[in-house]
Amino acid sequence: MSLLPLEEVRGPLPAAGPSAAPPPRFSSTARLLRRVLVLLPLLLIGVWVAVDWRTVHDGSARLASADPRWLLLALLFTCLGWLTAACVRQGALPEKLPTGLLIASQFAAGAANHALPASLGAHAVTLRFLQNRGIPLSRATASLALYSVVRPIAKTLVLLVFLVVFPDVLLTGALVPEDWTLLLVAGGATLGLGLSALLVATVRPLRRPLLDAVRCALTDVRLLHTRPARVLALWGGAAAAPVLQASVIFAVGAALGSPLTWVQVTFAFLAASTAVGAVPAPGGIGPVDAAVVFTMSALGAPVDIATTAVIGYRVLTVWLPLLPGALVLSALVQRKVL
Repeated sequence: MSLLPLEEVRGPLPAAGPSAAPPPRFSSTARLLRRVLVLLPLLLIGVWVAVDWRTVHDGSARLASADPRWLLLALLFTCLGWLTAACVRQGALPEKLPTGLLIASQFAAGAANHALPASLGAHAVTLRFLQNRGIPLSRATASLALYSVVRPIAKTLVLLVFLVVFPDVLLTGALVPEDWTLLLVAGGATLGLGLSALLVATVRPLRRPLLDAVRCALTDVRLLHTRPARVLALWGGAAAAPVLQASVIFAVGAALGSPLTWVQVTFAFLAASTAVGAVPAPGGIGPVDAAVVFTMSALGAPVDIATTAVIGYRVLTVWLPLLPGALVLSALVQRKVL
């Protein structure tokens, strides 16, 4: 009788062995996927280098003869721009984020931002970072939405301040938009809002998460604006970001002998990026560059110097930090921070 239960127990024991096999297969698949994600930023850089190598080559060659002191100042403004991005991210969220990892994630997000249009790459990296910090999906999405809304509003307010404070220096007849340009901008904005409303109304899977994010965003906006530190980080960082970007262009232009003042270059960047910044190009490269060159030329800068200044701006803000940013992105993925 004592052997009967033992024989019954022996039967299921071998069956337990095969049932333990799936976890190793799953973990090996996860490790393979993580390795692919680690190498993906470097692969994207290789593709971009092959496509846009002439731009970085020409820009670097022209900058080789520029004043190095102004170029160092431009590099300083570039580094400060990463800090302002981290400030705005923190200001858009009630929870306290680790400062070092936040700055590292924004540096890595800069590399991802230039691979996808409309800041999708940077938002994806930040969303993953916030979720790994324990932030719920609705609150993390609301934070990204607040970040996206505050930045253009702050840029427009800074532009209006420049128009009020420096009306005689900045107002130029060549910069006044024509009627068809205004109609095109208004039509594009209306079309974008209409398509967004149509998607929300017709695609039900999008409706619930979007409504949850909107409710969470409204709650967080009220909470954040009761904290002076968050208000300063959110709005102060959003207002400082475009000014620092314009300062990079000014410093590069000064290194090349541009006759424009800092006020003129800052206005040129603010006006151009506000006018065509909504075009969904990766990192704003292309439409914004052309608009900045046109605006600087209209204000009196030679076309070749304006073009080289914008190319130098892209070299310092995109190409120079691209490889380090991709390496940081890969390291954060490997360490499971993202």
